[in-house]
Amino acid sequence: MGYVSASGSKAATNICVVTENRLVRESLTRMLQKRADFCVGSGNNLVEVERLADGEWACDVLLTDGFGERQEKEALQNFSRRAARVKVVLFGMAADEPLFLEAVRSGVCGYLLNDASAAEIVAAVRAVCQGEAACSPKLCMMLMRYVAEQCRCAGSSVRNEVPLLPPLTARQLELVELVAEGMTNKEIAARLNLSEFTVKNHLRRIMKQTQAEDRHEVVRMVRGENAAPL
Repeated sequence: MGYVSASGSKAATNICVVTENRLVRESLTRMLQKRADFCVGSGNNLVEVERLADGEWACDVLLTDGFGERQEKEALQNFSRRAARVKVVLFGMAADEPLFLEAVRSGVCGYLLNDASAAEIVAAVRAVCQGEAACSPKLCMMLMRYVAEQCRCAGSSVRNEVPLLPPLTARQLELVELVAEGMTNKEIAARLNLSEFTVKNHLRRIMKQTQAEDRHEVVRMVRGENAAPL
């Protein structure tokens, strides 16, 4: 795979843009090639690019929106294992917490939402090359809360000699906290600007994940302590 820069000479950062959308691929490639410190190549899909990781591939950053289908996720995970030195930045992504956590576990360094500007994409590429992560402040805070909650759950499980709870998303943990405050489904729905039906579905899913009998037990399991009466 060849790379092209604005000056035509070797640049400090080799970037591969991978997306099946030809218009997006060509637009991003042209935009990045205008930066003198970037050399840019492109590919159609991650399955093809994955094969390149087996050989000597002079790529610093993989910029892709391929993280929707199962095959794409598997290809990205395989690529990250084979080419660990390559920084992966996802763009055009939804603000979906479970998807974001899955992407983090897959080894990505950047997660850009679908409203990211051209300047934000360039800044993200430069940030990951400097050893930084690139994501929205909201997703960063969610990740910090998630890690902290998992540590608390792990500590509680060790103390009580019970198995670790399955990981809950930040939204699920927020629901559990509101339940612990004694709020009804209707009150929770109003607080979070959700429908009451959506709140009920969330709580059913949480009870299924934690194998809790009711919402009261969910609170006790997540908090690792006897909750106040609801």
